[in-house]
Formats: sequence, C-alpha cells, structure tokens
Amino acid sequence: MKLSLVIPCYNEARNIPLVLKRFAAVLTRKDVELILVNNGSKDDSARVLAEQTPQFPFAKVVTVDVNQGYGFGILSGLQEAQGEFLSWTHADLQTDPRDALRALEVIESSSRPERTFVKGLRKNRPVRDTFFTVGMSIFETLYLRTVLWDINAQPNIFPRSLFAEWQNPPKDFSLDLYALYMAKKQGLDIVRLPVVFPERIHGQSSWDTDLRAKWKFIDRTLRYSIRLKRELL
Repeated sequence: MKLSLVIPCYNEARNIPLVLKRFAAVLTRKDVELILVNNGSKDDSARVLAEQTPQFPFAKVVTVDVNQGYGFGILSGLQEAQGEFLSWTHADLQTDPRDALRALEVIESSSRPERTFVKGLRKNRPVRDTFFTVGMSIFETLYLRTVLWDINAQPNIFPRSLFAEWQNPPKDFSLDLYALYMAKKQGLDIVRLPVVFPERIHGQSSWDTDLRAKWKFIDRTLRYSIRLKRELL
C-alpha cells in the first residue's frame, strides 16, 4: 500500500456517502486506502458507514466509541494504516479528495520522498478566515521560532517514519501544529500544495461555529504551544 488517507468523521452522516463517491470518482490507482474513522459520532454515521463502505473496496472503517478529540480520531486511523505514506484530511468536503492524490504525486516525484512533508496551502478564503490564519501563523512562527504558516490547511501527507517518531501527540486540533512542527524539527522538506476550500455542503463545523468558539480554539492552541515549546525546544 502506497498511501493511507485518514478522514475523521464526527457527525458526518450526510457527508460520508459524498466523500466515498467523490473519492471513487478520482481514484485511479489500487495502492491507496481510505480510512474513515467514526470518531464517536452521535448521529447516524455508524449506520451509514456500515451500509456504504462495503460498496467501496478501497475504504475501511475504524471506530472510536467515545469522542476524545479531532486528533485522537486521526491518530486512531493512523494506527491502522498500511501505507508507505500517511495522510489525513477533513470529511466536510472542504478539501477535494483529489488534493490528497495530488499531494501523493508531489511526494513521489520529490528527490527524497522519504524526507518530504506535503501540506495544503489554502487560497481564495474569506477575509475573516484569512485574518485569523495570518494572526495564528505569525504568533506560532515567533513563539516556536520556526516558520509555521496556514497550520490547519489540508491535506497533510508524510512518510511513515515521521509518525514513528511522534511522542505524546495532542488529541485535539493541535495535531496539525504538532505534525508540521515535528516535520520542521526533523529537517524534512516542506512542500506546500495550493488548495481551494469551498463552503461545507452539509452539517456544521465542530469548532468554527461562532466568534466565541473560534476564541476557544485559539486559547487551546496557545496553551498547547506553550506546552510544546516546554517539551521540545
């Protein structure tokens, strides 16, 4: 298996069939697996996954009984991954599954794929979201003393060896920060892949619901940054 793409699903029952169909429409190779993680969903995600995934031989399901965070869902999927390269993205269809396959082509064509980390770079975003991203990027860059830009962009793809080096990774949305920082710390080549993030088709973000929720996200990220600096710098 060349690539394992993990998609954590929390209350994404309406999006799951669309994810599977869209991925099937763009997948042209047999060495890619899609790992859908039912991340403690409280809607019909479990039923939809059980009904839908048998129709798609490239897909398998990992179940987390109780939601312990976005990062925990991804880590649960990565533990079951068989690919030479590991990846994750979102289930809300704001990231085209084609982007993960484009990222795979980029990493395979690099001069040293075993030392390359490919990450999305979001384009054409609303001004409010861009302002938020710029502010967080500047803070993390200055605080952790390494360039960390558009930290939560998707997809992420990297060699299995990077995952093997992780120790006590965060279980929440800080996992994106941790992965990018660790790739930088270990001297991997960082390649940014331009991607477009459209609006969600179904459902609502589990964190970006209003300004208060965004500030809670900022607070959690800042607290984790302090811990990360204390542990790793």
